[in-house]
Amino acid sequence: MKKVLSLSLSMILAASVALAGCGNDNSGSNSQGSDGNEGAAKSDVQIGMVTDVGGVNDKSFNQSAWEALQAVEAESGAKVKYLQSKSDSDYNTNLNEFVQNNYNLTWGIGFQLADAIKTVAEQNPESNLAIIDSVVDAPNVKSVTFAEEQGSFLVGVIAGKMTKTNKVGFVGGMNSPLIKRFEVGFREGVKAVNPDAKFIPTYTGNFDKPDEGKTAAATLYNDGVDIIFHAAGATGTGVFNEGLSRKKSGQDVWVIGVDKDQSIEFGDEITLTSMIKKVDEAVKKVSLELVNGTFEGGIEELDLADNAVGIAETSTANVPEDVLKLVDEYKEKIISGEIVVPTE
Repeated sequence: MKKVLSLSLSMILAASVALAGCGNDNSGSNSQGSDGNEGAAKSDVQIGMVTDVGGVNDKSFNQSAWEALQAVEAESGAKVKYLQSKSDSDYNTNLNEFVQNNYNLTWGIGFQLADAIKTVAEQNPESNLAIIDSVVDAPNVKSVTFAEEQGSFLVGVIAGKMTKTNKVGFVGGMNSPLIKRFEVGFREGVKAVNPDAKFIPTYTGNFDKPDEGKTAAATLYNDGVDIIFHAAGATGTGVFNEGLSRKKSGQDVWVIGVDKDQSIEFGDEITLTSMIKKVDEAVKKVSLELVNGTFEGGIEELDLADNAVGIAETSTANVPEDVLKLVDEYKEKIISGEIVVPTE
């Protein structure tokens, strides 16, 4: 069952009152938390977060998740901390560090942590865990997934209407079912409004290699592509860097960001639009459920109808009004079920 991404003001206020007066210890190596704002309610609740290899400063979903936990800390006084994974072998170790230190909730950010989350959850049935972008079938795990293909379809509509070379590209990180949903949704959006456009996808195989993203983007731009959508985590930084370099040399090229409004980081000069996936709101919602004592394991599936995916509000900077109107029309068709966006 889908749940609305919202938390009532009364629940937040109730949590603040209930937690007032408790202590908050924010010590520990790698802790990126703060003591919170003066006067904020304090809590003994501890929430940990393990990044995938893209790192906490990936300008994408890891960063969004961490920003959400910082907001939870500010609102509730809960102690928050992250551990950054440098390789797949760090996942179990990092998750276990939080669990063995009796953290009340441990997040795994990204589908690559699914196996580790399942193992740790089964070994520690009294511990609460949560994961973004994958489903882990365990009673003590909250799994949050998104309809990436729906949001990607909408930015595909923008690319299909705005390409001048009639060539549109996609740069993915790891070629997985999750990233494939971004690719396929984007492709279908382009096709819906511009069936003659050539669509060129490519994968780097990594989420933490900006240089590989730059090389992939250069290849696409050299092939005549003028708009690239990336779903590659920190590797996507290289896509933006290549686009910016070409833009400054006079080439009319664009990049479409992913997961959060990447124009904030890279500027409107190169960011045509961004496909928003509200990882931050999902992480904040579930974490506050833990703070309030209402956390439950299970699956939470979020889509356009939940306003959990879509396009950045700053799209008005570069996308004409008539194209944005067309995007809204397709959005309503997807929500109503008139259009079912494929995932493969």
